[in-house]
Amino acid sequence: MKFINREKEQAALDKYYKSGDSQFIVIYGKRRVGKTELIKHFAKEKPHIYFLAQKLNEHDNLKMLGQLCGEYFKDELLTLNGFESWQQLFRYLKKNIKEKFVLAIDEFPYLAETNKSIASILQAGWDEYLKDTPVMLILCGSSIAMMEEKVLSEKSPLFGRRTAQIYLKPFNFISFRKFFPENKFEYCVEMYSITGGNPSYIKRMDAKKSIEDNIKDNILETDAFLYSEIDFVMKEELREPRNYFAILKAISLGKSKLSEIQNETGLEKSVLHKYLFILEDLRLVEKEIPVTEKIPLKSRKGIYKLQDQFFKFWFRYVLPGKSHLEEGNKTYVMGRVKNDFVHLISHNYEDICIQILKENEEEIFEIDKIGRWWEKILGEIDIVAFNEKGKKILFGEVKWSNKAVGTDIYEDLRKKAEYVEWNKGKRTESYCLFSKSGFTPDMIKRAKKDKAMLYSGDKRIN
Repeated sequence: MKFINREKEQAALDKYYKSGDSQFIVIYGKRRVGKTELIKHFAKEKPHIYFLAQKLNEHDNLKMLGQLCGEYFKDELLTLNGFESWQQLFRYLKKNIKEKFVLAIDEFPYLAETNKSIASILQAGWDEYLKDTPVMLILCGSSIAMMEEKVLSEKSPLFGRRTAQIYLKPFNFISFRKFFPENKFEYCVEMYSITGGNPSYIKRMDAKKSIEDNIKDNILETDAFLYSEIDFVMKEELREPRNYFAILKAISLGKSKLSEIQNETGLEKSVLHKYLFILEDLRLVEKEIPVTEKIPLKSRKGIYKLQDQFFKFWFRYVLPGKSHLEEGNKTYVMGRVKNDFVHLISHNYEDICIQILKENEEEIFEIDKIGRWWEKILGEIDIVAFNEKGKKILFGEVKWSNKAVGTDIYEDLRKKAEYVEWNKGKRTESYCLFSKSGFTPDMIKRAKKDKAMLYSGDKRIN
């Protein structure tokens, strides 16, 4: 699979590499998001050593790292014996690095698991040996919580040493489409609702197969990589994943309020809070607040949603259907997917439309904040975006259906917009509609009159 996008991250790494100073770069993000590929793609034409730490003891990891250094510097004795200590590594690098050189240590958290003092050791090595050499040290890790604690936090001995950090996110839908350049918009939205922007999951899919066949072959087969992927990820990140599974399953099924999750899982409120905080730290769950809330952290209107698209799909369909799948009954689970998948796609289309507006904000105004708005009695609006300084606000409605959107949807949006208190009486309002299946002639005529924006799929049509 060709290397897609990541232009911003590549440009940042190239900028730091070309500087005359030593560099200490931290790259972190969720598993399978493409961190290793980014590093390899960046370093492949440069003098470098790439070391993937293993779940082994420190002695074995040091020996393997020493062998890589021995091979690079053509040192047969080092290739044979490896390093005995980290200090030996630092001294060796200071003596032998004569030109700009990249040392990338991947899965750094594995090293931290076996040596709790590794951050202090690296700090001493950087200060005493490496900071005055032409080295570009890259520490990379998939355990977000550990990378933030051991490397990035103010309490870490390494705090203040790094020259940059990159939190690598999954691809947004705009970039995701580059993986499927020959496929139609509807196909891409459905595929994105399965894999999200995770390149490791995307590459498992076959663009020449139907969505149904891809689900059957790559997720519902018990020997398929994606069938057991969530089990693996959760066990890697968490010691006791059982309660986390229950919470993620509840949220995937639409239990978004704290009270609903509590009722579904049977967990005590205080315990549930603790688990949710951890899931938020892992970037698996996010707490969504109405976009116009002035003090989001104090808002009581928050709801919980899953961040990862594949987690949404897996917990909604695969986990509840495991008994059938283990017996080879894919038909039953696929039937549930067919009956329900449109609801999952509809919610994801809302997120995609927010991404589309962010990418094209020059068509409206500079966006300060964008998201959903809701009130318990007054209803909800799929998209609200605003600019504080200019007191400009945009209201949007999103429809994923086989029916063309008419003026009734537009009128309903305008009525709901009246309930939004943000700068009421002082603001400039604009409107947009997104529709999978286009718009009625009356709606197109009305949009022209009111200067409302219409998007069919992801293309603006007026």
